[in-house]
Amino acid sequence: MKYFDEPVYSYKTINFRVEQLVSYIAPSAPATRRPAVGDEPDVRLEIGFTPRWYRNKLGIDFGEKWHNNPEYRKQTVLAMRQELKKRFHNRDVGIQSEKPDLLTGLYGACTIAAIYEIPIIYSQNNWPTCASKYLSDSEVDSLNPPDLMDNYFFQKLLEQVKWIHEDQGEIIGFINWQGVLNNACRLRGEQIFVDMFINPERVMHLLDCVSTTMIEGVKTLYMHQKGENSEYKFVTISNCLVNMISPEQYRDFIMPFDLKISKVFGTVGIHNCAWNANPYMEYYSKFSNLGYIDMGIDSDLKKAKEFFSNARRALMYTPMDLYSKSTNEIEDDIKYIVNSFSPCDIIIADIDEDIPDSKVCHVIDYVEKINFRVK
Repeated sequence: MKYFDEPVYSYKTINFRVEQLVSYIAPSAPATRRPAVGDEPDVRLEIGFTPRWYRNKLGIDFGEKWHNNPEYRKQTVLAMRQELKKRFHNRDVGIQSEKPDLLTGLYGACTIAAIYEIPIIYSQNNWPTCASKYLSDSEVDSLNPPDLMDNYFFQKLLEQVKWIHEDQGEIIGFINWQGVLNNACRLRGEQIFVDMFINPERVMHLLDCVSTTMIEGVKTLYMHQKGENSEYKFVTISNCLVNMISPEQYRDFIMPFDLKISKVFGTVGIHNCAWNANPYMEYYSKFSNLGYIDMGIDSDLKKAKEFFSNARRALMYTPMDLYSKSTNEIEDDIKYIVNSFSPCDIIIADIDEDIPDSKVCHVIDYVEKINFRVK
């Protein structure tokens, strides 16, 4: 089945203007990135809550129905937006536009794996995960990038894109395409780390397939999102597993495909998760069109500010720190981040039930005070 005509792809390097990106967390969705508007404050806070947080308050079922029924998802997104406004007294939390974002969060981080026919495991109170149905040696060796215009899962996704456009008049939001290592690990499992030592050619073949599918998926979605007032020209790469490999392995295995993806788009954002980015900074600095990078608080933030002076920088502040630290300790952390890293985003994602609203409000208000002093 085909809902749209097959697009024509070009993988040559395209010279676009590099734009900054910022962190973006839609209600109940994992963190992703979006284009900066240009009027961002010196310290920009992005707050996000887990599906369990919303389910406990609103009774939302985040299972298969949420991901496959856009009408139901629309009802829940509107309810979540209203809950955020009521609970946080119209503080700026998780709402970026007047129209609801009905795309971000769809299929969680499983899209690429599902295109390669890895089953999705849904949950009523969490993001979906992938089944541990890993490809064998021979399956990897014979693997080819799927034809997206004849791929059941991707066409099902595009059917929802079409529904959103008909319902809203535009398609707001993003799919989380992940990164090449994240996706390859969902297809191959932990064996991919062994392959790096005993069969590097197999690793390179798998990463080449995955990166090609990522490029085609992003370009196809953007083609359908293109409108009078929007044309996306960026890509984000999630390197959540990068700390499981050495800097040299990143350079030799992952970086060539990160660069391959980045060169197709005007701007690239690199999500390093909340890990220490120090071992990888030298290689990340090779991306000439880097518009965003995030990292954990144990990274050398002053060095990162020097390395990535033109990109929007972001600090992934963990929900564990938000939970376990006192408000005074959190304020000290924020001061350190501001002095070492700003202008920047501070991202607090995956907030769960065990963190009181009052603590979240305190952090929001404290960051607002900092920005007021900067003006």
